[in-house]
Amino acid sequence: MKAVEYRNGPVTEVYWSIQGMNSSIKSALISLIIVFVTAVALALLPVTVEVTPSTVSADQPGEVEKAVTTSDNLHAAHAMKPVVDVAAEAAPAAETTIREYTLVTIIGQTPAMAFIGSGGEIDGQINPTLTANVGDTVRITVINGDPVLHNLVIDEFGVHTGDLIEKDQTSVVEFVADRPGEFNYYCNIPGHREIGMAGLLKVEGEAPAGEPAAGQPVEVAVQPTALPADPNAVSIVRDPTDLPSPIGDREPMHVQVDLTTEEVVGTLADGTTFNYFTFNGKVPGPMIRVRVGDTVDLRLMNAADSLFPHSIDLHAVTGPGGGAVYTQTLPDGTTSFSFKALAPGLYVYHCATASIPHHISSGMYGLILVEPEGGLPPVDREFYVMQGEIYTKEPYGTKGHLSFSHEHMSNEQADYLVFNGSTIGLTSDEHALRANVGETVRIFFGVGGPNYTSSFHIIGEIFDRVYELASLTSEPLTNVQTTLVPPGGATIVEFQVDVPGRYILVDHALSRMERGLAGYLYVEGEEAPEIFHGNGEANLAGH
Repeated sequence: MKAVEYRNGPVTEVYWSIQGMNSSIKSALISLIIVFVTAVALALLPVTVEVTPSTVSADQPGEVEKAVTTSDNLHAAHAMKPVVDVAAEAAPAAETTIREYTLVTIIGQTPAMAFIGSGGEIDGQINPTLTANVGDTVRITVINGDPVLHNLVIDEFGVHTGDLIEKDQTSVVEFVADRPGEFNYYCNIPGHREIGMAGLLKVEGEAPAGEPAAGQPVEVAVQPTALPADPNAVSIVRDPTDLPSPIGDREPMHVQVDLTTEEVVGTLADGTTFNYFTFNGKVPGPMIRVRVGDTVDLRLMNAADSLFPHSIDLHAVTGPGGGAVYTQTLPDGTTSFSFKALAPGLYVYHCATASIPHHISSGMYGLILVEPEGGLPPVDREFYVMQGEIYTKEPYGTKGHLSFSHEHMSNEQADYLVFNGSTIGLTSDEHALRANVGETVRIFFGVGGPNYTSSFHIIGEIFDRVYELASLTSEPLTNVQTTLVPPGGATIVEFQVDVPGRYILVDHALSRMERGLAGYLYVEGEEAPEIFHGNGEANLAGH
């Protein structure tokens, strides 16, 4: 039998061999040929198989193999792989989604303090809403945009960046959004959240069934515990005799005023310290004394170690912000402006940097006297006294270093009320007011506040003259027992002391006396029995 010739030699040889084989061997060879032809066909087809690599968490060792195969390595891949459960191999591993956001702190706009988004869909947005799904990892980078103390907190997830002080200082926080809801992120530096430094994190989805939500805050009523009193605390009490001399009868002139804002730890009460904000290290700030028609060049310097910006608003200024628009001063910065004293009177000045009541209540207030042409009538003694409020998380009377409470301040629940910054300020031998029998006393009195009106009274005295609301162009009231002074207001009282003894300066809302609001005026000299005398010994248990 003649063989059929093919170009493929091996096939020709097989064909010739088949002719001479029995049927069983022939069947085996045919099967082998079919398998061989199928394999060749598969090798020639453009087949591609892609396997998506699994996501590997940070705690898994090793590297992720990129399992993408083509027709060039298909056979090698099959040879390397063991036989596995196809369904199990097809199930993809859960992927971790990371939501990344960058926030920069910003001040000096509306709101006064805020976070601004940087990059991505939140770029340029003030206090942007951040979004995530349950199970996502949220990574937030916070950059301090100014040399002012800030941080970022999300209570429900236990997130806290730590305090950022230096400009461009950066902190990165990362957490798993393990439950749905709307959660506030905010700066927890006192007052910053309240003036606008807060935004929203929205988490969508469902919490894992049967699992408690991680990070759920547990509300426990805990009495605030104060830190130990700072042993390096200083006296912030401005002595009531620390004021400039009378202007007298002179012509208008240029007056240079330099003030430095200083944040100091001071003594609030015996065994109790507090973080004060001050002008020139004392409470109240320096008394400024000019005459009507003077031009005042004011320079404000913020100490290099300050953690907050500060400014000044003088009620004697005619112009926007009372000067605050030109004096928002960062730590280690200096600003200045000029104004003309147009109207005589006694005026309050204070810090006007948000949170304004926080800065005021912490000690940033003072008085500026604009004397009328020719000056004020002469007296024997002049004193400088201001009333203020202090708000603490800890109850009145707590020993240690106390913390400011924005909540108490917002609710106008003062924990301490003070003359010249401290409960022991004007009752101490060092700073009590002193005069002699027969002398005429003038007190420049103001209320820094920020919230309480004062019913100023001196127990055992009658004010001979009261320049109501500190107006020097109106006739003074005479023979006044108590005078009202509103927050941000002032008065001038004058009286002659006739009887020796101790007189107590109070706000006649007398419950405030039990929160530290008292001062002493000691009068020395000969007794005046024709005016005042008693039977038996004097008892000071009441007053």
